[in-house]
Amino acid sequence: MRVLHTADWHLGQRFISGHERTDEHRFFLEWLVQTVREQNVEVLVLAGDVFDTGSPSNAALELYYSFLMNMRGTSCRDIVIVGGNHDSPATLNAPARLLRHLRVHVVGCVPDCFEDQVIILNDAQDQPGLVVCAVPFLRDRDVRLSVPGESAEEREIRIRQGIADHYARFTELVAAHKAAGLPVLATGHLYAAGGAASDSERTIHVGNLGQVSAEHFPEAFDYVALGHLHRPQRVGGREHIRYSGSPIPLSFSEVDHPKQVVLLDITPGSLSLETLEVPGARRLIRWHGSLEEVLNHLTTYDNTGYQLPAWVDVEVRSELTQLEVAEQLLKVIDLLDRTQLEVLARRHFRIVTLRPLDEPEPLTRGLDDFTEREVFERRLDDEPEESRAELLSTFDELLELMREG
Repeated sequence: MRVLHTADWHLGQRFISGHERTDEHRFFLEWLVQTVREQNVEVLVLAGDVFDTGSPSNAALELYYSFLMNMRGTSCRDIVIVGGNHDSPATLNAPARLLRHLRVHVVGCVPDCFEDQVIILNDAQDQPGLVVCAVPFLRDRDVRLSVPGESAEEREIRIRQGIADHYARFTELVAAHKAAGLPVLATGHLYAAGGAASDSERTIHVGNLGQVSAEHFPEAFDYVALGHLHRPQRVGGREHIRYSGSPIPLSFSEVDHPKQVVLLDITPGSLSLETLEVPGARRLIRWHGSLEEVLNHLTTYDNTGYQLPAWVDVEVRSELTQLEVAEQLLKVIDLLDRTQLEVLARRHFRIVTLRPLDEPEPLTRGLDDFTEREVFERRLDDEPEESRAELLSTFDELLELMREG
């Protein structure tokens, strides 16, 4: 069976100052349909975070449903979609019964009947060809019961064990299919231990306490298609346990991440895979340096090869005052061709020269440069050390509850 693994689309994302990503997502989805057609893909697996928010815009919904309809004209027989931590289970599950008639299998959250996560997909001869354990993002209520007064360490162990137990239950459910020679693919939307995150992933499972390792996935799984981390990567060095990564950079911290999907041929006892680079319609660029260096980058930039203007994050490090830097920078920005280049973020870190030679250059940061969690961590500096971990864990849990609500 030829399968394509993708994740973390975040349709409807609004970038800095509310800039829409619709054109970039449309470009990607059109490329994906064409790639599915050219590569004769039979099954598409989307491992969570279809949308960026639980209440996606009409434009995001239009992209989603148009894509599903356009896939009807390809070789792809089945599409499996699971919910991520950004997704609203209700939004994803609402059309699930209708989409099933189009062979689109949606699991927005853990169903009431555990076995409903096991999906049998037929091959070209209309015989069972692949078993998919469609596991969505596991919320705390799915994997553990809250225990009053438990410590941060106990909570971490409880969450991690709950996730591991959830996956372990599939071993028995797929045993007969494995004995019959069917390959088994599992999905997941979680934070795996050792994974490299970027600024745009939300903290999940109470401060990423739910980190699992490669050993937590049963040997019954021939491939594990993961979502949540936006950088493509293997888990624990295992070729068959992978994050596909997001198809477009979702923050300036991802400008150097490769963007790709994973194409695999999976048969009983055999797995071969390759990664396909996703072309970009827009570049996100970070130019950090002296005023002279930044101005030179702005005035010499060439956007050839991209359909949409580049978005730029500028950081000037200078001994000049903020007003002096702003005046020179704005003169250049005002003359830019915004069909080619647009500066979305700019900062000035003033270098203080009167300092001991053995000290690093101090840089100033504004409040907007910190995440909510970083601000709270700094507030904890005034608290007793023995209580900081518990306070930080509680703060992370509150953040997650607010975002889920």
